[in-house]
Amino acid sequence: MKEFQKDLINWYAQNHRPLEFRLKKDPYEIWISEIMAQQTRIEAMLPYYKRWIKELPNIHSVANCDDEKLTKLWQGLGYYSRCKNIKKCAVECVEKYSGKLPYTKEELLKLPGIGPYTAGAIASIAYGQRVSAVDGNVIRVFSRIYDIHEDVTKTSVKKKIEKLVDESLPSKEDISYYNQALMELGALVCIPKNPRCELCPIQKYCDAKDPGSLPYKVKKKARRIEYKHLYILVYKDKIHVVKRADTGLLAGLYGFDEIKPEKIIESIELEPYIHIFSHVEWHMVATLCIVDREDSNYKSVKEIEEHIALPSAFMPFLKQVKEYLWKK
Repeated sequence: MKEFQKDLINWYAQNHRPLEFRLKKDPYEIWISEIMAQQTRIEAMLPYYKRWIKELPNIHSVANCDDEKLTKLWQGLGYYSRCKNIKKCAVECVEKYSGKLPYTKEELLKLPGIGPYTAGAIASIAYGQRVSAVDGNVIRVFSRIYDIHEDVTKTSVKKKIEKLVDESLPSKEDISYYNQALMELGALVCIPKNPRCELCPIQKYCDAKDPGSLPYKVKKKARRIEYKHLYILVYKDKIHVVKRADTGLLAGLYGFDEIKPEKIIESIELEPYIHIFSHVEWHMVATLCIVDREDSNYKSVKEIEEHIALPSAFMPFLKQVKEYLWKK
């Protein structure tokens, strides 16, 4: 096992991406980056991460941040419950840990929105704790190393893989680099499709006969389809936005009306759009409705873009409305 660890860490030293949040080993920055990287590629989330850290450089600044600003900073990353949990976690850290993240994986797991992987990443990378950090990349690497053909979405199989990872951990001195090396190997070499086995530093330890077929997962059920008709109300150069309900998809964020207004001066049908969530698809049509009066919920394009957290599901319609306003 020591040779395995050594080969992996040596490869990491020469081939890792210069990710600032991991190189600095700042627990706050690692936490934010790892939450943002859930469901999002690291390269895609980096601009959001940099903007967030510039605006909110520490836990205290998150705990004291206005919710509207917080969701605006998160806009484009999706899965907004992650953002809400960051705020809850920051408040708890201020109240219980003097504005710092706790040191141990066990204590980190008690915080809102922090699961086993994120807790392990913070504890091992920032604090040098000898604990595992098992994400999708690591599950893929170990399912191939041990040629595991069981469904990795099952809790029992995940626990089996976590046990194998725990048994592979090096000393505290090397734990930070080892865990990062496993993540990096899964991201750069042991990739989901067409793994680059010829570049793998631990290929000689791998038992997989057909690496590309692993990890094994039972096929998901087809996504549910929901049909929606949006009515985008425009008065002069302003657009009507409404805050969504506090429950359900995109809870508490902003969107457009789903009830047809009583009086319409002119209506224009917009190009339809399908937005795909993890378990549901929204098949949307939209009507641009010119109206003759406004209220406080009408905002200029500039106000929407600078201050309103409009989810990506509605962005194609905003783009079309902007084009209409520019042509006027």
